[in-house]
Amino acid sequence: MELLFIGLIGGAILAYVIFSRYIAIKKRSTLKAQSAILIEKIRMVCKLITVEGDFAEIYHYENVQEKFFKMLSGTKKALILIDAKAYVGFDLSEVVLQSDPKKKSIIITHFPQPKLLTIETDYKYYDKKEGWLNPFTATDLTEINKEAKQFIIDKIPESGLLESAKTEALTTIALMESLAGAIGWELDYTALQVSGKSIEHRA
Repeated sequence: MELLFIGLIGGAILAYVIFSRYIAIKKRSTLKAQSAILIEKIRMVCKLITVEGDFAEIYHYENVQEKFFKMLSGTKKALILIDAKAYVGFDLSEVVLQSDPKKKSIIITHFPQPKLLTIETDYKYYDKKEGWLNPFTATDLTEINKEAKQFIIDKIPESGLLESAKTEALTTIALMESLAGAIGWELDYTALQVSGKSIEHRA
């Protein structure tokens, strides 16, 4: 009878140990799965636009071609009015994240600089002139539109849009923080710096 009693106690203890280990392993597995899902959610946001700017510029195009051993030349030219809207923000696929399942924490170790994410352009041609020796072709118009778009892109660094986007970095991180908080995790961004200054956690 005593042996049966001892056996039952021993069995109960063994079952408890096995069950406890199973629960601990399952919990660790769940936390790792949560962190993987959270990181994936953050990256799925991908490109986050924080600033947009409008541009209205005039682009002058001129092309001269010489024919017949430079005896004749043909000129084509045009003035192009460019209306453009530039969208600047952050590519969150470039964010470097690490997870600490024990602390239920996601750590940001690298946050990208703002950049031009996309640009919408509309062109209107004025004072378009061409000669029979050098007429406009479909290829010319495609190339002109490409050059005009690059003309706007080259103006973005001096427009102040990138600097404005930098000031929105904390707003972007706050979005990521809310994603983490929605499933009971914490976002740790104490290691980050923007424009040489550390980003501090908000109260």
